[in-house]
Amino acid sequence: MNAGGDPDRDDFGLPPIDIVIPDDARELDRDVQAYQRELRALRRKRRVSRLRGPLTKDGMVLPLLAGCLMLALLTSTLLIMFAADQTGAPDVQRSAAAQGQPRNTPTTQPAAGQINGVLPTATVKISGKVVALRTVTAALASVLTLVPPDCKCESELRQLTSQAARVNVLVFLVGTPAAAPQLSALAAEAGQPASRIAEDTGNVLGRTYRQKGLTAILVRRDGTVASVIRQLPQQKLLDTGLQEITAVDPAGH
Repeated sequence: MNAGGDPDRDDFGLPPIDIVIPDDARELDRDVQAYQRELRALRRKRRVSRLRGPLTKDGMVLPLLAGCLMLALLTSTLLIMFAADQTGAPDVQRSAAAQGQPRNTPTTQPAAGQINGVLPTATVKISGKVVALRTVTAALASVLTLVPPDCKCESELRQLTSQAARVNVLVFLVGTPAAAPQLSALAAEAGQPASRIAEDTGNVLGRTYRQKGLTAILVRRDGTVASVIRQLPQQKLLDTGLQEITAVDPAGH
């Protein structure tokens, strides 16, 4: 500046600038405070930018997407597992065990001599030969007819023999030594061959199945006893029993 206070010519080609230099430095306090406020505002802006940085562009989006995908996969896997269990998905161990047993078959076999159990262990005489009782009924479904001594039952035996023949069931006449003498005559009246006459020397069948009068023991083809009918004739019970021992069940009886 020249002596008159006007801008002097600048030999360096810079634009003229009006510069005022205060006499007292305290007059610059306002400018310093304003400058410091600008610096503080700039620092706050930078801090906010650092905090927002992970949420912008690719900073936080990719980890968030990856977490959502993992959560979705885990949820779908759990839903599939629970749905398969509730809808009855096959259990390999249970299926293998179930295949070893026929359906609708009791897990425990009744004892010998009981209904649905096998015949008791005993022997009988047929045509003078001692044979095991269980082998007598091994061929077909059979009716072991226990004949009491002095039985006046020719008509009942003829009816039983005729009825059993229609469904292909064997009929055996069984008696104790006391009843043995009349068995041949009764067999001839009923049309039974001598090979169907058995002598129960120990009366095992009579004691086991509580014989009462003319008694029929109905045996299935697998050797198990289906029912015992006492005091024949019992026509309805006999019809039902013959149908049962000739029926083929799912287990192959």
